[in-house]
Amino acid sequence: MPEAALGEVLVWTDGACQGNPGPGGWAALVCEDGDGAPVELSGGLAHTTNNVMEMTAALEGLRALPDGSLACVVTDSRYLHDGMTSWMAGWKKRGWKTAGGDPVKNQELWQALEAECTRHASVRWHWVRGHVGNELNERADVLAVAAAARAAAA
Repeated sequence: MPEAALGEVLVWTDGACQGNPGPGGWAALVCEDGDGAPVELSGGLAHTTNNVMEMTAALEGLRALPDGSLACVVTDSRYLHDGMTSWMAGWKKRGWKTAGGDPVKNQELWQALEAECTRHASVRWHWVRGHVGNELNERADVLAVAAAARAAAA
């Protein structure tokens, strides 16, 4: 489980999809201090992908923070984590193309995440294994699945 640095806000995120693509949901838990209950945010789309929902969860969690925040985004998505920590520099250098020369999927969301990160003093990315009993990861999953169900019913 990640430890928050002094003054750092933990943002636990998750995305879910009923089918891929299909109705999807996202959730972000914003934990501003170790003792208080997290602020729970969630939403969904009628037709989306799991990766879009994972990215949207991080984006909306970061948007909920004031300018200049110190944040740590906690995700169980390797796609989101690796995109933000490893792949983005290469994509940008290649004009938003993958190493194979294809256009980067979800480019608008990657760019929105990058822009959102610049609004904050620091954004750190931390990957955790999903579905292993971590309380906040499990709670984010429950909220994301519920948001996907609401999107399917709408």
